[in-house]
Amino acid sequence: MARTKLSKQLSKAELDRFLLAAEALHKSIVQPLLSPSSEHYRTLQRTHEALLKTVKDITGKDATFIQWNTTGPVSA
Repeated sequence: MARTKLSKQLSKAELDRFLLAAEALHKSIVQPLLSPSSEHYRTLQRTHEALLKTVKDITGKDATFIQWNTTGPVSA
């Protein structure tokens, strides 16, 4: 059985699929209107922070599906 050399980076198609899935996860995290004092809110915030860090680690750029202004995120 021949061995396949594993890639060190995602291909363009894999990266595109990853970013689409990341955007869908982002929307599912930020959509619910939860009280900031709730455990679910705090847990989703930590998940969201991890998602944004992962996108930046993989792409080298901030997530393109989030637009920021000087006061925080902008709804698209």
